[in-house]
Amino acid sequence: MLPPKVLIADAISQRGIDELSRDNELDVAIKTGLGEEELIALIAPFSGLIVRSQTRVTADVLNAGARLRVVGRAGVGVDNVDVEAATR
Repeated sequence: MLPPKVLIADAISQRGIDELSRDNELDVAIKTGLGEEELIALIAPFSGLIVRSQTRVTADVLNAGARLRVVGRAGVGVDNVDVEAATR
């Protein structure tokens, strides 16, 4: 069975990347600086999305991510995440 794919869309610490990549339990991809349309085009195969404050996680992004099971916000607050859409 293939490991779940996780997209890191904003810069996070190397330690965080190392923890996510440990034991090859997750297939981690790092693509930073994406606009909304780029993220929409890319998100479909990912089960997880990790952002900080730069990336906006809109309802359109979430709808394009049919396999998304988790959105992780590294840092404080969720102003850039459409929490209502994410909970559906």
